[in-house]
Amino acid sequence: MGSGSTTTPGDGSRIAGVSGTGGVGKGTVIAALRDRLEGWTVSVSATTRRPREGERDGVSYHFVTDAEFDRMIAEDELLEWARFGGNRYGTPWRSVREPLAAGRPILLELEINGALAVQKEFPQALLIFLHPPDLGTLVARMQGRGADDERRVAERMALAEWELAQASAFDHRVVNDDIDAAADAIARILAAGAG
Repeated sequence: MGSGSTTTPGDGSRIAGVSGTGGVGKGTVIAALRDRLEGWTVSVSATTRRPREGERDGVSYHFVTDAEFDRMIAEDELLEWARFGGNRYGTPWRSVREPLAAGRPILLELEINGALAVQKEFPQALLIFLHPPDLGTLVARMQGRGADDERRVAERMALAEWELAQASAFDHRVVNDDIDAAADAIARILAAGAG
């Protein structure tokens, strides 16, 4: 995990993160949140995975090579990073420092280990765990994306059990059984608790 902090601990009160199991729909819910979060900056993570249909570089993610990700780690350019599904994901420090320096709160999309790393770096950060309605729905979402074969879905479901067990470390929990309802619930939490 990377940690090259030059921000002050008080900045954590203006940081919020959304995490949850793989396949729960974090990216979809955060995309729906963009129009609901006046004044907030939504961080764009870096990843080594290939873009999915409809994703745009610099908007959905910063899509980078393994070599570039290695360089970012070596040069301490990541607040946090984690390996998930055979790829790496991380939050570039610049995507956090720039909004904070401008006085804007920031929302991060995080894998579970990344959320725990942010919590350690910024104890005042507000962390929200996005739950699937049930495990059957989670399996269906993973299979529906067509990105993983059956063996990979089984591996991800085994990991999901561990991820679900981490929910108690988060400040709030929201069930994603409807994208707009989940986005509305998170927007209310953010309005009440950060910024």
